[in-house]
Amino acid sequence: MGGAGVRLHSASAEHAPLRRKYGDLDFVVTSKQRGAVQKLFEALGYQGDLRFNTLNGAQRLLYLDAENGRQVDIFVDVMRMCHVLDLRNRLGGVGPSLLPADLLLSKMQIYEINQKDLVDIVALLIDHDVADHDDDAINATYLAKLTAEDWGLYRTLQLNHERARSMVKDMAVPQDIILQRLDALWDRIESASKSLKWKLRARVGDRMNWYELPEEVRQPYQPE
Repeated sequence: MGGAGVRLHSASAEHAPLRRKYGDLDFVVTSKQRGAVQKLFEALGYQGDLRFNTLNGAQRLLYLDAENGRQVDIFVDVMRMCHVLDLRNRLGGVGPSLLPADLLLSKMQIYEINQKDLVDIVALLIDHDVADHDDDAINATYLAKLTAEDWGLYRTLQLNHERARSMVKDMAVPQDIILQRLDALWDRIESASKSLKWKLRARVGDRMNWYELPEEVRQPYQPE
């Protein structure tokens, strides 16, 4: 997952203006795979952060390669960042990275989104159409279902939809395609029937925080 996952799924990320450096690597595994994954990274020469992994290992693991300044984050079953994304039923796709819809969601769920995240969103939208399936496409049905149950997730995606639209206008990219796909996705999200929980939370709106601001886990030697 993360930027490197986008790079594996999107050829547009290979070239300017969407080519960028990746400061660390992010993965997601099932809880059943956790033990095997720990053994794998240790065999590759990575050192587990003992304190962090002891406290958080049921949900997240951190591995470090101090010699080369590399950091690996491993989420277990669920990605808990600005929002909680349960990925247990989304890990059966072909290939080494998450499905396009989940890659997009992992970026668009970030409340304090940055330039790198927006660049990754643009790359995904250039290389993947919006459809009703996961076959090398952004699954709008899946995303609409998630946001119809969770007003907070909906609200963050709404903000980042507008941020992405605004940024694209100043980039040397196929703007028409990107804007069309952004709007097609948002039309599907808006038109989905919302749950009672969603409607009740929508009444509160922005008067109450709907997101978390996760503390970034980064070691002192890790390059920015």
